[in-house]
Order: sequence, then C-alpha cells, then structure tokens
Amino acid sequence: MNSRPYAAARRTLSISDKLFEVNWGLLLLIAIIACAGFAMLYSVAGGHFSPWATPQILRFFAGCLILVVVALVDIRLWMSLAYPAYIASLILLITVVVAGHVGLGAQRWITLGPLGLQPSEFMKVSLVLALARFLHGKSVEDISRPLNLLIALAMIGIPAIFVVLQPNLGTTLIIVADGASMLFLAGLSWWWIAPALGAVVVAVPTAWQFVLHDYQKRRVLTFLDPESDSLGAGWNITQAKIAIGSGGVTGKGFLQGTQSRLNFLPEKQTDFIFTNFGEEFGFVGTIALLILFAVVIGYGIQIAMGARSQFGRLLAMGVTLNFFFYIMINASMVMGLIPVVGIPMPLISYGGSAMLTVMFGFGLLMSVHVHRQVEIPRHSGGII
Repeated sequence: MNSRPYAAARRTLSISDKLFEVNWGLLLLIAIIACAGFAMLYSVAGGHFSPWATPQILRFFAGCLILVVVALVDIRLWMSLAYPAYIASLILLITVVVAGHVGLGAQRWITLGPLGLQPSEFMKVSLVLALARFLHGKSVEDISRPLNLLIALAMIGIPAIFVVLQPNLGTTLIIVADGASMLFLAGLSWWWIAPALGAVVVAVPTAWQFVLHDYQKRRVLTFLDPESDSLGAGWNITQAKIAIGSGGVTGKGFLQGTQSRLNFLPEKQTDFIFTNFGEEFGFVGTIALLILFAVVIGYGIQIAMGARSQFGRLLAMGVTLNFFFYIMINASMVMGLIPVVGIPMPLISYGGSAMLTVMFGFGLLMSVHVHRQVEIPRHSGGII
C-alpha cells in the first residue's frame, strides 16, 4: 500500500495527495473497455462515428471528469448525501410513472431541457449509497432485528415497485439483487435469508399471473423454447445466438459482422451489442473482454477490503456488485441463458444515463480508495 499521503492517517489530504492516490490503472482499464464499446458502435453504424460512437465518446469523457471529481470528494460527504440522493432518485422515478416519455413500449425516460434521463439507472447507485449509510455501524444482531430489516426492505422495495411499473424488469432485478447482496454482506442472519428465498419461490406463480406483462411472459416462454417462434417472439435471441456462434474461435474480423450490418440483430447498439462483439472477435475476443471486466471487479473487491470504515466497504462492494450484475445479466441474456430483459452491457452499449451512472459509481469506488484510511464512527449510520 502506498503510504505517502497516509504517514499520518488523520491529517487532511490535499488535492494533490488525492490525485496521487487515484487509481489511474483502474481508470485506464475502464478506458480500454470503453474503447471496445466505441469500436463496436462504429462497426454497427457501418463504419461511421455517427450516430452512436461520437456521442458515446463525448459522454465517456464527461464521465471521466465526473469520476475524478467524485473521487476527490471526502467519503464522509458522500455519506451525508446518501439519503438526499436516494430521495431525489425516488422522486424522479415517481415522475417517470406520472409523466415519463414512452419508448419501445415502456415509460422509462423523463426530459429535462435537452437531456433525456432514465432515473432507474441513477436509482441503482443511489440505493447502494443509502443502504451503505443505513447499514454502517450496525452489528449482525442489529441488521437482523425486524425493524431495521423492515426499513432496509422498504428502501429496496419502494423503488423496485416504481421501476417494475414502467415496466422495466431487468433494472428491477438489479435493484433487488443490489439490495439483497448488501444485506447479505452486512451480515443478515440466515434465519431471515432462507425463508425469504422460500417466499420468492412461492411468489413466482403469483408474479406470473398478476405482475408480468404479456410480452414478458412471451420472453420467458421463448427462452424455454426459442425455436417455437423463431420468426416472432424468438427472433431476438435466435439472431443473437447466430451472431455469437458465427464468430467461431477468432471472429469474422472488425467491421465484418453481418448480423448487425444487415440489420438482423435487434437493438444492435444497446442491449445486443455484445453479440456483435462476439461475431467480429469470436470466442477469444469475448473471453478477453470478460477477463478485463473480471479485473475491474477484482479491483473493486480489493478496494472494498482495504477500506477502514464499514460504510466504505459496503459502498465499494455495492458499486462493484452493481457493475457485476450488469455484465452477468446482459451476457447471459444475449447467449440465451436467461430470458431477454432490457439491460445494457456497461461501458459497451450505447446510452447516456447508463454510461454516466456507471462512471459516477466508479467515482464513488475511487473515493473509497482515496479515503480508505478515513475512520467513520459507528453512530454515523442509520436514519437522520
């Protein structure tokens, strides 16, 4: 561990100290992955930077600036802003349900001036922040007490309900997974976890009957038997499998993907861009990209383990797990391992809200790293 700024752990860090402590290697790794995304957006546009690559590059540079600024902010300030950020994101979610913009059959966006925002993306990070603060300083026994558990479940469940109403099942799954993972990491007793898992199994038939929309049911049925309607509901996953399979071991080569350029791939610049990467770079390229993702996740875990405060550890693990769930769900979806849900591949798929949210999350992760020696008293958690 570099001890330059931490010869005295309690002294105030200067801006130069903090810049020195930023993990520039992690930022470089993030930039390499993002460049792979730019290349794919260039490819699916037929070898043109417009309409997707150029805006995405600009968003990434803005995201890098956000990352560095967020990293320099004291982790204790982020802790104090956790609940306001959560409330603001929840208000935006409610606004989406009341007066949001409808796109592709779902109401997920709101327009603020020239910007189109997807508040569900911001809620993922806001929830991690709020739960990290709420769980900070609580013992295993405290977390398992009914009142504390009820508050935590409400913090997870309320935004999940508004997201599923959009409807956005994929993001709902990530929100629930983020929250459940943080409760588990904080030490929630198995006496609560086991019955909860059982309740989920029992609730599946009810969710199928009353929660899932018809198109979501078709996705599940198509996942179980994609060949039953390969020209209809099964078109997306069938074409995605063809694209990945046709890439073989080493791929067809950059700009040589036919499934995307001939418009067989649906949403080729967003949810299904990973399939184009597999077609052009094959098994070898896909594994290389997944290894880069794994190294980023490894950095996140290492940063979490190095934090002295419980808030820092939970925040770092929450951000890392959120990033992992993005990757796992998108990759599994396009390979036909799970039903199709609308989740982008982080840093690769086209999208402003997702890109800026991911970079903001990495900024929080970097803030934990820069301020890893900061100790936060146990009584600083809980509800204000």
